[in-house]
Order: sequence, then structure tokens, then C-alpha cells
Amino acid sequence: MKIMKFGGTSVGKPHRMYEVANLITKDSESKIVVLSAVSGTTNNLVEIGAFLSAGKKAEAKEKIDILNQHYQSFITELVKSVDALTKAQEVLKEHFEFLNIILRISYNEALNKDILAQGELLSTKLFSIYLNEKGIKHQLLPALDFMSIDVNDEPQVEVIREKLKAVLANFPQIDLFITQGYICRNARGEVDNLKRGGSDYSASLIAAAANASVCEIWTDINGMHNNDPRIVNKTVPIEQLSFDEAAELAYFGAKILHPASIWPAQQYNIPVRLLNTMEPDAGGTLIKEAPASLGVKAVAAKDGITAINIKSSRMLLAYGFLRKVFEVFEKYRTSIDMVTTSEVAVSVTIDNDASLAEIKKELESFSTVSIDAAQTIVSIVGAEIAAHPDTLKKVFDSLHNIDVRMVSYGGSAHNISILVASADKNRVLQQLNTGLFGLE
Repeated sequence: MKIMKFGGTSVGKPHRMYEVANLITKDSESKIVVLSAVSGTTNNLVEIGAFLSAGKKAEAKEKIDILNQHYQSFITELVKSVDALTKAQEVLKEHFEFLNIILRISYNEALNKDILAQGELLSTKLFSIYLNEKGIKHQLLPALDFMSIDVNDEPQVEVIREKLKAVLANFPQIDLFITQGYICRNARGEVDNLKRGGSDYSASLIAAAANASVCEIWTDINGMHNNDPRIVNKTVPIEQLSFDEAAELAYFGAKILHPASIWPAQQYNIPVRLLNTMEPDAGGTLIKEAPASLGVKAVAAKDGITAINIKSSRMLLAYGFLRKVFEVFEKYRTSIDMVTTSEVAVSVTIDNDASLAEIKKELESFSTVSIDAAQTIVSIVGAEIAAHPDTLKKVFDSLHNIDVRMVSYGGSAHNISILVASADKNRVLQQLNTGLFGLE
């Protein structure tokens, strides 16, 4: 069995759903197809929830009506028969009645999770109606029947495996299953989700639970590229990455893959293939245990970084000072990306400044603190690059005219990270593209 996940752009228009139907019926291998919400839907649902949270019911109603109109147009193009159109209209009626009912009840976070789930429920039900119209034998599997998270909001593969096995046992004659990405049930049995980007995570978890032959992630780009194609003049797709390389790239800014989605596949050694719905014959990127080769594979950039410099000539060398620093970040549940130290200072970076004021206040009780906002981490990733000093030389030769704020080197065998001002990011990526890959 293989898992095929299609993102929002891949199901964003009726003709894209036609293309997905062609892709999932190309071979006879049994498969579970994981769909995201139709592109733009989740953003609209987030806005509806935000309006309701703020008590702006009229604005929420307007957004619901606009979304409904979009889907009414969508289904008239998606299906042709009267019977299929009637069924599609019934699906829309069910879900938009729910969205309108919530205008009359008190808003809470649990209700918001129900709101956000509507996108994936709509896309899968409508796609299933289309498949039925085309006579394609399949079964719609509600993800809420088997996808779950525990009291710590963490999915457990073995629990999902047992639930999925029981659900699949009900359909021994079916080889094609359609299910939702992103959504799940929490430990209280309520509708919940795997957070933004969670459809990739869903696919990887299902692949691990089903012991799949491969987990295919279909998007709108030809696999992972060696640099950001939105910024750099010339990039090339990477044929193969190791799980470690892919995880570093995903965490440090490669948008094609959600960072969490690597872990389940890696733990259960399920190959992941990144493919392009618009160019299905392109090779894409294969991610597996072993790297294809040693050396630099790609560059990625992570924006929205804040650097915090903590200086204390009196206490830095004292026993327990660093523990005291890190306990402040732990207290406010704020993770640290990079760390550098000197004789009198320690600098760290964070990508979540929600508690920055509180963190700064506590740090100032025992040190002097300065903050640099609008920073970007640029990571150079490849198998065992930290073992090759010439790589570091090439990096800094490429950046001779750039003010580098911090460097992380040696902490990972697969990653060299530098911190630069976000205003310099585009120039940094282009110069590294030339210096490391010879691409102008």
C-alpha cells in the first residue's frame, strides 16, 4: 500500500481534482489518498473563527456566504450529472448550515477546531462524489475514526495503526481509500487538528501506521530545490536526500515540506517522494535513510527570527549561569534555534516573540539584554558538511560583503547556519547559490 497526499493547490480547482483522479488510478497498488482543503478555504475558515472570537458575527456571516458562493460555483464545474450535482449540493448544505448555526452559539476554542475541520471534510466528500460519478471504486474513510492525539497533543503511531487496521478491515474488497489530512480527535474525543501544514504530517503518520511502501507528497513544484526558486535566479531540483538532510531543510525554511512530517516516516523507514501534480512525469525528490552523496545539497532560509544578546561579565563563567538563562526560555515555552557564547555573553535566537517582553524582563534581573529583530537564519545543508572545512570557506567567501550576526557550525553534521539581517536575505541566497553551486 502507498500513501498519496495532495495539497490545497492540487485540489484547488475542479480540473485539478480531475488530474488527481487520473494520478491515483494510474496503477493497481492499493492506496490511501490524503487530501488537504481546497486552496484558500482554511484561510477563510481562520478568518471566520477570528471574527466570531471578536464578536463580529456580521463579518463572519459575510465571509461564510462568500465561501458558500465559491463552493456553489466549484461543484457546478466539478460534476456533470444531475445525481452527482444533487449530492454535492447536499454536502454543501450540511456544512454551510453548520457554519451558519455557529453564528447563534457561544464561541470557544473547541468550536473553532470544528470550524477549521470543515475544509478537509468538504474537499474529500466532493472528490468522492466526483469519483463515484466517474465509476471509480473507492471508499471514503473519515480521518476522525482513526487519527488521534494524546493529552500532550502528540500523535501515537501505534494507536493510529490499531485504529486504522480496524477501519480498513471493514472494506476487504476496496483498494482505494480517500481521507482527510490535518484533522484528528484529541484525548477528550473532540475534533482537533495537527496544526498548519498538518496534512503532510497526516500522510506521514498514516504511512508509518500502514507500513506503506512509499509516502508521496504531491504539491505544485518539482520536488525540493537547492535554493528558494521564488528568490534566486536559477535553482535545480534535488534527486535524493536523507531524512536528516530533509528534516534540517524543512525546519530551516524549505516550504515544500512541513518539518513534523519527516519524523514518522523516518522512525518507520518509509521513503517519502516529493512530486508535482502539474508535472507528474518530473522526477521530484526521493527522501530515504541514506544520503545519495556527501556534501552540500541545498540552502534554506527561515524568517521572523529575533536575536537576544545576554551579557554579564560578573556571572557568565559562574556555575549555573547558562542553566539560569535557558530556564527563562523554558518557563515561557519558547524554543531556541541558535546559540553562540563568548567570554562575557551568550546570544540566542528565537522564532516566536510572543513572550519576548516577559523573557527580556526576567533576563534583565541578572544580565544586560539587547535585542535584534528582523533577522533571518540561512542554513546550508548536506550530509556531513561540518566535516569538510572547505565548505565553511566557500560559505564565507560567498558572503564577504555581508554582515553575519551569528554562526552555528559543528552542532549538526549536516548543517551550517548563519544569522543575517532579513534585509540581506535575498542577496545572501543568491550569492550562496553562485558560490556553492555555481549557479548565477
